[in-house]
Amino acid sequence: MKLIEARDYEHMSELAANYLVDKVQTNPAMVLGLATGGTPLGTYQQLIMDHEQNGTTYKQVTTYNLDEYVGFSSDHPNSYHAFMYENLFGKVDIPASNIHLPNGVALDLVEECKEYEAKIEASGGIDVQLLGMGSNGHIGFNEPGTSFQATTQIVELAQSTREANARFFSDIREVPHQAITMGIATIMKSKEILLLVSGESKNEAMKKLVKSEVDESFPASVLNKHSHVTIIADKKALSGVTMR
Repeated sequence: MKLIEARDYEHMSELAANYLVDKVQTNPAMVLGLATGGTPLGTYQQLIMDHEQNGTTYKQVTTYNLDEYVGFSSDHPNSYHAFMYENLFGKVDIPASNIHLPNGVALDLVEECKEYEAKIEASGGIDVQLLGMGSNGHIGFNEPGTSFQATTQIVELAQSTREANARFFSDIREVPHQAITMGIATIMKSKEILLLVSGESKNEAMKKLVKSEVDESFPASVLNKHSHVTIIADKKALSGVTMR
């Protein structure tokens, strides 16, 4: 596990974007796992800027997003489909056929999970998976107590997760109670993982992560078992954190 300290959120985003741009330029046909939410937003803005200024192309890149809300169609304004198109996909040259997110309104959600898992495997697996981490240690929407053996699945969202995501809605009552998410086992199959952590609210989670006590009560702890994890975290998230 490699740790890179950033000065602040903006610096973290810049470092993360540079990391991903280098990967794309080295392997133009890479499979990239992506995340949503506030943490990667600055990274996506930096990727767009690089695309516009330096011409980094995504024409051969294939993407798989971690998750999608159950009950939200791709055109719902609060869907992760909409988030990704507004904040990245619609502003770079990636073909729509190369973009994959779970279908939150599939008639058979269990079958949708199986098909999503199969698509990832058919693509050869994920080369680099971008992750954020919840204050309770969730990765993707895998909440505390999720089995480390879980593959893509339907999950119940913890109240703390719904409260954290309420800032993207006009009212917390609009935040769904369920989502489809890549499972922890799916995430761990990624060849590389890039974890972004920012702010005081994630400080305690960072301290738990680096203690290396791997336990399903803190999902992110499983990353200690992965052979190629890079963490980019800012000073506020790292306050008082001592790496092994």
